[in-house]
Amino acid sequence: MRAEEIRRLYVKFFEERGHKEIASASLIPENDSDVLFTTAGMHPLIPYFSGLEHPMGKRLVGIQKCVRTDDIDEVGDAFHHTYFEMLGNWSLGDYFKQESIKMSFDFLTGVLGIPAERLAVTVFGGNEQTPKDTEAYEIWKETGINENRIYFYGMKENWWGPVGETGPCGPDTEIFYDTGANPCGVNCGPACECGKFVEIWNNVFMQYNKLSDGSYAKLEEKYVDTGMSLERILAVSNNLESNYETECFYPVMEKIKSLTKAANPQNYTREYRIIADHMRAAAFILGDGKKVTPSNKKHGYILRRLIRRVIRIIRMMNVSENILPQIAEVIISINAPVYPELADNREFICDQLNKEFIQFGKTLTLGLKAAEKLFSHLAPGEKLDADAIFRLFDTFGFPPELTGELANERGIAADMAGFKKRLADHQEKSRRAQ
Repeated sequence: MRAEEIRRLYVKFFEERGHKEIASASLIPENDSDVLFTTAGMHPLIPYFSGLEHPMGKRLVGIQKCVRTDDIDEVGDAFHHTYFEMLGNWSLGDYFKQESIKMSFDFLTGVLGIPAERLAVTVFGGNEQTPKDTEAYEIWKETGINENRIYFYGMKENWWGPVGETGPCGPDTEIFYDTGANPCGVNCGPACECGKFVEIWNNVFMQYNKLSDGSYAKLEEKYVDTGMSLERILAVSNNLESNYETECFYPVMEKIKSLTKAANPQNYTREYRIIADHMRAAAFILGDGKKVTPSNKKHGYILRRLIRRVIRIIRMMNVSENILPQIAEVIISINAPVYPELADNREFICDQLNKEFIQFGKTLTLGLKAAEKLFSHLAPGEKLDADAIFRLFDTFGFPPELTGELANERGIAADMAGFKKRLADHQEKSRRAQ
């Protein structure tokens, strides 16, 4: 099954059930200063989960471009990404748990043909303030999911929101695909991070309003927000072991391998994955049309961090030439038929990658020498102090995250908390001196 086929089938399935398709919003939120990027399909819809009427009605479906940086350290495994596409369907005061769960189950098993016995689900187990979600539990049993494949978990695993301190929130039910593997060697459940279970869909049921005193009141209108990663469901549908084997990534991975020319490519699987993921995210941020450029602030800082991490990895692989634009070209060719803004901004994307490669090349050469000198005086288990991290940053412009990665590779702890305090003190002194 191809990515475009899944996109088409998903939208068609929900359109046949009364949903109206909405277009993907920009990766840069229009009216949200709290976050840098659009992180989920419901993000652009937040005002409509508080009573505002959406011009296209109460049932919506769409595919949203997303960037999340909270998983950046997970990138390199089989399923986590910085940039991804989220398939979503939403009910703004219309249907609720019964219809939502049944539609999700029917799409996965009836349209995509995923065997029901390979699915496992989690539901909210309740606490002192909000009850156990027995309703979702019973609905899942009605679909035919065996009760020993339904797991109750707490707020950490099965509760969403609110976005701030107060507002709409509620329990969710998450759908997992059982890979059949057993890496941890025990009879584990979806909460285990061994890799046996892969989360593919999350259905959020907003039925409460968290108040300023910390209590929860029932909402008059109930809302449903669901999200499913295109990359993950594409891998699962094709019985692939990782997202990097799908058409979204495979051509990019092959291009990276041909350009880096490693003698033992099997030793660089994680590095290839990080390069592919970060370059994909960088290309989409640069190609979004908002003209974000690498910088030391906000969106530009995240973009710079992604690009510079790629540059360090390819330098570590003894590649001195700038291969970033060639990788970007493959990413553009794969995605431009669906997201034409990438082709429209091709020149801008490649130009910015070239500029950052040249600028960071100078920083990296000097910074790495200074960093290696510092590390030469430390043994595994010892600690790199905050002042040393700050000197690398202040003198060479060396990214603190990169210092932390280098330290971690050598088994050395890096005082990142101390660095942040040292940096804040420095900024405050600079402000007072103005």
